[in-house]
Amino acid sequence: MKKLALSAASAALAGPALAHTGYGDANGFLHGLAHPVMGPDHLLAMLTVGLWSGLVLPHRFWAGAAAFMAAMVAGAGLSWAGTGYPAVEAVIVSSVVAFGLLTLVSRRGQAGWVSGLSLTVIAVFASAHGHAHATEAQGNALAYLTGFLIATATLHLAGIGIARSVAARPALRRAMGAGIVLSGLWLMAG
Repeated sequence: MKKLALSAASAALAGPALAHTGYGDANGFLHGLAHPVMGPDHLLAMLTVGLWSGLVLPHRFWAGAAAFMAAMVAGAGLSWAGTGYPAVEAVIVSSVVAFGLLTLVSRRGQAGWVSGLSLTVIAVFASAHGHAHATEAQGNALAYLTGFLIATATLHLAGIGIARSVAARPALRRAMGAGIVLSGLWLMAG
């Protein structure tokens, strides 16, 4: 009973996540460029997509980044069309956990259908990122999205670079995946 009361009190005292809509500047190219680097959920998610791609798809390392960015643009299009995205913030923070899990359990040479399923998972979560950022964009939304895409691609490339440096050390890869999962759970806890 004490644990339940402590949980309820913690939930009542917790503040909202301030990663998106209504918080900070979301106007123009420079803000779009800065946001993915300044938001821990985005930084971890985008680095991890690159990490996963570099580890699992060494000959098609670009596939994770391409799936993420294409789905992010599609999510932005949904927002600009006026289509809602239920629980978008929860989906975004969950993406960190999901991508960490992919990194933790995936391996080179896995079945093609597993990689295809993983790319689909990446795309679904990426659409939430795109939707949230298009919703928050003010002023020149296209410039904001352009900056956001450039920063996203850069973070994906950094993740791919990290993957290449740890590819021969599976224990380190698993530790990184587990660390990302734990980071995502910590972000969820607020």
